[in-house]
This record gives sequence, structure tokens and C-alpha cells, in this order.
Amino acid sequence: MENQQGAPGPTGQSSSMDPKTVGIIAYITLIGTIIALVINNNDKNSYASFHIRQALGLGLSLIVISFIAIIPILGWLIYALGGIFLFICWIIGLVAALNGEEKLVPIIGEKYQEWFSGL
Repeated sequence: MENQQGAPGPTGQSSSMDPKTVGIIAYITLIGTIIALVINNNDKNSYASFHIRQALGLGLSLIVISFIAIIPILGWLIYALGGIFLFICWIIGLVAALNGEEKLVPIIGEKYQEWFSGL
């Protein structure tokens, strides 16, 4: 169907998504991070890339501490405390994305930006 003059629909708009939306999608599970990464792959946006790096770092950190949970007692304690810490960091990152801010998650956010600088 062709879009004629005056007809509703996107005309002359870029096919890329709003960077704020991509940043928010990045925090919706690890699958959301992968989707945001694919969306941001064509039109690199520094804001979206920032939040993708933060969300990817949080997701991978959760996977790492999940493996630590195999260790009885001490591993369970590290998993519980680490999980609470990562959840708080996730909330901070998501709120920053919702507000349109580039705010690093506490303690480890700077490392995420360094480690995933290629994204």
C-alpha cells in the first residue's frame, strides 16, 4: 500500500527507534538487551549504547553469581547479597533510562563501560 500525500503513516521518517526506548528495552531481561543491541547495531547511538552496556553487564554479572551459588553456604550468601545488589543496580539503571539520563550503576558501572566499549 502506498502512502499518498496527507495519508496517515510514516513519511520520510527513519526506520530506527528512539534511543530512549532502546535504552529502556535493554533493561528488560537479557533477551531485551540482545534485542536492543540488534536495534542499535544499524544506527549507533551513544545513549542507547551506554544503557546496553550497563544492562549487559548486569545480566552477565547475575549469571556469574548464579554459578557461585553452587558453593554451599558461602556461595549462597554471596548469591543472595550479590542478587540484591544487582537488583538495586538494575532499578537505578532502568530509572536513569526512563529519565533520559546516562547514569552509571554503582561500583561496577564504569567497568561495564570499559569492558563493553565495542558495543
